[in-house]
Amino acid sequence: MSAVPDTPLYSPLYRQIAERLTRSLDDGEWKPGEAIPSELELAARFKVSQGTVRKAIDELSASNLLVRRQGKGTFVASHAEERTQFRFLRLAPDDGSAERLARRFLDCKRMKPSADVAQALDIPTSQAVLQVRRLLYFRGAPVVLDDLWLPLSLFKGLTEQVLSDYEGPLYGLFEKVFGVRMIRAEEQIRAVAADAEAAPLLAVAPGAPLLSVSRVSYTYGDRPVELRRGLYDTRHHHYRNALS
Repeated sequence: MSAVPDTPLYSPLYRQIAERLTRSLDDGEWKPGEAIPSELELAARFKVSQGTVRKAIDELSASNLLVRRQGKGTFVASHAEERTQFRFLRLAPDDGSAERLARRFLDCKRMKPSADVAQALDIPTSQAVLQVRRLLYFRGAPVVLDDLWLPLSLFKGLTEQVLSDYEGPLYGLFEKVFGVRMIRAEEQIRAVAADAEAAPLLAVAPGAPLLSVSRVSYTYGDRPVELRRGLYDTRHHHYRNALS
């Protein structure tokens, strides 16, 4: 079998195939929710064995880029799917019950980014961003105050009305309407005290303890496309994560 061109020779062959598939996803050859070609078709396309393709697909499935469906094939993962739509939200109720969150958008405005926002999004301070503010509710009580910053060049046409009218998860909107798919995120977490602005929005007293979660989300090619800073009320919830 011949090696895939334009890829470092020291990279395992299945990883070269995984990189080629990822570039195809980035280029939009297959959209979120669509099936990709079969392993046999991809093996013929890349001139490698079916086993090599299978291992490449396994790696992309483990990274939540692809989803295998028994008897149906392999599909591009989508934030619209039940199993993945809330995978970046780690807040869970202490009683272990399954909850559906509600949301209310407070603002969506165009602005020039501060230096730290521009640095996080890897854009110049002269490039405009959209700032979105929203509240998330569990059982009618506000528990998360989110501020998001998005490069305006990627989200032209995003308004508070568009946000409010879309019924699915926010990342599903970004994916479906703007063609921007969040595939991984990095977070920083610390304890803070509620300030005079956040306290009434979260229905807590000024100075009450909150969890501050700062997240940068990335699309293909490790390109940052969202900065999110959230304040979490953890009186009846906790931040959950699985380590492996």
